[in-house]
Amino acid sequence: MSQLSSETVHCSSIAIGGRCVLIGGRSGTGKSDLALRLIDRGAQLVSDDYTHVRRVEGKAIATAPATIAGKIEVRGVGIVEEMTVAADVPVALFIDLDRTPERLPDLEERRVIAGVPIPTIGMDGHSASAPIRVETALRLLGLPG
Repeated sequence: MSQLSSETVHCSSIAIGGRCVLIGGRSGTGKSDLALRLIDRGAQLVSDDYTHVRRVEGKAIATAPATIAGKIEVRGVGIVEEMTVAADVPVALFIDLDRTPERLPDLEERRVIAGVPIPTIGMDGHSASAPIRVETALRLLGLPG
């Protein structure tokens, strides 16, 4: 397990039911787009493009770096202030937009962030059903979503 107690991760992040979902991937894979669609379904923005994650009492806690807190890039529109913002949210799931989604993924797979193993699944961020898939993954993991 990683010994880091905090790190900045190249990912957008949103909060659903008090749990943070990290959305990672290369530029153009749909991180901000998926975050926006989840926000439209009731999620709150934690951070866009980069998320600071720190380990607190064995849990990974996500927040936005101060320089980008409350802001999200809307491709083709610009950087906008988001009204629904959350901070210091426990991380529940990592969505990897760089990985080809598996038909039947292993929900036991973990990615270590700030020394904490986080459930991880691959997903196509541009898929119309991606927001519903994120919410479903949280439910299958026994988490609110």
